[in-house]
Amino acid sequence: MPAHPDAVAFYATQSTFSDPCELACHYAGLPADPSQLARMTRGLMVHRGEAELFRHTHPTDRLHNDAESRYIDDILRIIVERSAAPLSEPREVGDRFVGVCRDFSLLHCSLLRHHGIPARIRSGFADYFRADGFHCDHVVTEYWDDRRGTWLLADPQLADPALHHAWRVDFDPMDVPRDRFLVAGVAWRAIREGGADPRTFGLHPPQEGPFFGERFVAGNIRLDLAALNKVEPLLWDVWGEDEGEGPTLPEAAHELYDRVALIAGDDVPFDAARRLFAENDILRTPPTVRCMAPYNGTSLVTLR
Repeated sequence: MPAHPDAVAFYATQSTFSDPCELACHYAGLPADPSQLARMTRGLMVHRGEAELFRHTHPTDRLHNDAESRYIDDILRIIVERSAAPLSEPREVGDRFVGVCRDFSLLHCSLLRHHGIPARIRSGFADYFRADGFHCDHVVTEYWDDRRGTWLLADPQLADPALHHAWRVDFDPMDVPRDRFLVAGVAWRAIREGGADPRTFGLHPPQEGPFFGERFVAGNIRLDLAALNKVEPLLWDVWGEDEGEGPTLPEAAHELYDRVALIAGDDVPFDAARRLFAENDILRTPPTVRCMAPYNGTSLVTLR
């Protein structure tokens, strides 16, 4: 599907969350190549869950607090305070920002947008972190490739080939196959229309905790629709109606997310995504959200 001209312009500029603000000076002289920017992002960050992969113990304060940074200027401030080297120089693991997949993709988006390259983050599920068929909660970058005339998925967390042995990566991380990463709306339709087992989607399988199933997928649809509108909060920022408890949803919620999934898919109708987010009080991110921080507890946070 050709890119809507308004979409190209919209996603080529910074959001409140991706704007480096006064730290934009650190972007000076950086390359405009999406692949190089992904590799650079990988060299500035380490995932909370990668301690064993890097044979490193994250300091407790960094493990608990780094990924609570919603905005790129705050993330950059931490990065440059730990090392004065240019952003193009990979950090030692002990100097890296200790984040999650959302932070990798938001920084990558920020760098792409700085160069006028249309980019957005996408919430969904990846099958390449486990070998048991489970689709892991994940966030990637989607960027417009002008040469090919299409949107491509990129995973900056995979940008260092030296780390590929830890995962099932047999593809170009700058062109992630859409059957290896399912954006949230596609995952929802796979469950509702394609017979996919909802227990195979989530943060972890059912035997490892409560964060799985269609309720979890619906939460990712909310996050993905917000990101398509350049609202890119933390993955544990929550808003909207209380839809009960447990992995399944009531029928009224099914009807809502069936409708949203048609928009928050692989081919995004830009005007419809903007209109739905603006007009639906349940889906639209409010000024204040409930932050359910994994380490720091629940609190109300007013967004910028």
